[in-house]
Amino acid sequence: MWILLACGSALFAGLTSILAKLGVRTTDSTLATALRTPVILLGAWAMTLLSGSIRALPHISATGLGWMVLSGLATGASWLCYFRALQLGGVSRVVPVDKLSTVITVVLAALLLGESVRAQGWIGLLLITLGTALMLDPADLRALPTSIATGLRPGGSWLPYACGSAFFAALTAILGKLGVADIPSDLATAIRTVVVLVMAWGMVAISTRGGARPPIVRSELAWVLASGLATCASWLCYFGALAVGPASVVVPIDKLSVVVAVGFSMLVLRERLGRRYLGGLLLLVVGTLVMTVA
Repeated sequence: MWILLACGSALFAGLTSILAKLGVRTTDSTLATALRTPVILLGAWAMTLLSGSIRALPHISATGLGWMVLSGLATGASWLCYFRALQLGGVSRVVPVDKLSTVITVVLAALLLGESVRAQGWIGLLLITLGTALMLDPADLRALPTSIATGLRPGGSWLPYACGSAFFAALTAILGKLGVADIPSDLATAIRTVVVLVMAWGMVAISTRGGARPPIVRSELAWVLASGLATCASWLCYFGALAVGPASVVVPIDKLSVVVAVGFSMLVLRERLGRRYLGGLLLLVVGTLVMTVA
């Protein structure tokens, strides 16, 4: 049963990217992030009720809560960057770059937390990085320095936002690691989601201060909310699988959501992938498996 749950986690995580892409074709990406977060918030706190971890809420230390708030801010920044990247670029391009958060997390953990990584782990990270590079258009890589400078402008490049999503996702993990020692993981997720909700709607309020209100496209609103439900389903399956199955197997299966997202992008969005891209995807998958079992 836990294997099915782990596969469900990867399936819904991959589906989240497709639904999000359908929901931000014309809808403002920041507004879309704010609209889907309440759905995720309800799901996150429902999980703490099901697991019973909500009982630990009164016992969280002020230090642990502080780290969770910082981790939540990083999560919010990652989500905002990810949705913007999806709005500007294809799912098959954005998702692999976002998955570089795995590489960045391990490097930061080694540098900042003193965690050791075996040689096999570094080989896995190298394979993931090389695979991701192959999945990118060479023109995007050559233009990255320029696109960083222009990425915040209307109609800018998706790549700086995807890189930002990966960096802030990694920072989420590091900050969460510092504060999760006495906090159950699903309760920590629920707390972070509260911070993301406040941050996302704060960003919407700032963007509308001048009187301009981002439009809500009703035909896309359903996709945005559905992406939130898919995220909840992914988390529910993931925590359920971890509760009864070995993390050494559950985690690699969940990380293969990139394959699901790419597959859906081909079937649903009709995105075309070349041999170079598929070779990079293979390297990414192999690297993920090698790194996880290292």
